[in-house]
Amino acid sequence: MADAASRLTTLAEELLGGPLPVRLRAWDGSEAGPAGAPVLIVRDRRAVRRMIWKPGELGLARAWVAGELDVEGDLYEVLDRLSGLLWERPEDTRSRLAAVRDSVRDPRLRAAARALLGLAGPLPPPPPPAEEMRGRSGNSHSRRRDKQAISHHYDVGNDFYEIVLGPSMVYSCAYWTEDGTLEDAQRDKLDLIARKLNLKEGDRLLDVGCGWGSMALHAAREYGARVVGVTLSREQAAYARKRVADEGLTDLVEIRVQDYRDVPDGPYDAISSIGMAEHVGAVKYREYADTLYGLLKPGGRLLNHQISRRPEPDEEAYEVDPFIDAYVFPDGELAPMGRTLSTLEDAGFEVRDVEAIREHYALTLRRWVANLEREWDRAVRLTSPGRARIWRLYMAASAVSFERNRIGVNQFLAVKTPVAGVSGTALRPRVWNEKTG
Repeated sequence: MADAASRLTTLAEELLGGPLPVRLRAWDGSEAGPAGAPVLIVRDRRAVRRMIWKPGELGLARAWVAGELDVEGDLYEVLDRLSGLLWERPEDTRSRLAAVRDSVRDPRLRAAARALLGLAGPLPPPPPPAEEMRGRSGNSHSRRRDKQAISHHYDVGNDFYEIVLGPSMVYSCAYWTEDGTLEDAQRDKLDLIARKLNLKEGDRLLDVGCGWGSMALHAAREYGARVVGVTLSREQAAYARKRVADEGLTDLVEIRVQDYRDVPDGPYDAISSIGMAEHVGAVKYREYADTLYGLLKPGGRLLNHQISRRPEPDEEAYEVDPFIDAYVFPDGELAPMGRTLSTLEDAGFEVRDVEAIREHYALTLRRWVANLEREWDRAVRLTSPGRARIWRLYMAASAVSFERNRIGVNQFLAVKTPVAGVSGTALRPRVWNEKTG
């Protein structure tokens, strides 16, 4: 009888319709696949049971989080090879899997299925890892459920985020030069946003989804703006308030635990929303745009910094990534760039500039992965082995997705242009690329 690795490889290639682009090592020590390729390790047959019961990404994700799947070699290379086979030919993959399901009378496939069940060991599957999001309550993107989702993602410990993000504590795409550090690139991103918003001393800035307070601090410290930052994470708010106090900026910065829909004290001169709109959801995005429009004074500016995805041939068929939904950003959704722009315009905004910085996020994520790997043992102690594995996979896979143009990130500069049509923007675009004064 063939060893476990050979049997798994044969079945995988049957399902995928081509050779497996990585080498496979099974729990019995056997190996199969192309020599010299990075190795995907199946440490325990429990991983096979998970994939039988939850075929596709969720079964793989559960096995990875539980430590039953691992990689030897370059994780990025493994993800890059698999992305071209699994994620970038979705229609071909779906049709092959459908053909397998429809061919239940094929003796060869039935024999392979029996062999897989034999490899899997006793059923049913193990329970999902403890890190999986469970027990969501309320309607999708209600205030109650959004608070649960935000807590799942952000309330895992500020010390852990310090490891991943570094001293800047900015959890969004940095803005890179050829030779800058992560901290330089994050500072440059915050300053770019401040300049696009044309912040001046005394301006009121609302920072929606303020995180650990980095944008609020930068706007107050460097531009003299009066800032209100809102977040649904109590841990983030406590951390941000301490930073504000430590820098002596309590007279300029207020951090609230508050839903952006409940902000009562507009109008503001400017609004920054950096990496927050991904949590809003398609059904609520118009409400999001309307709310921010209503919170701005006439002539006020919005800077919306948001991850996008490529449009689907059939947008009704779009599904949230099951790994991301279960382990990273519960209820998070990505929209195509064009839909975001249209929704902002439908709410009344005049969109003055869109800047695509997709490659910048790939660089940022690779630095975050390096930070995590450098302090892996401490990260595990602060959270759990499963949580650290989630973040390593999520960030590395996201970096590959940005590099391969599966997803992007864009900054939309929009103005609440008055009826008279005076936008307040300069005649020549991109004046913010050079800081003046």
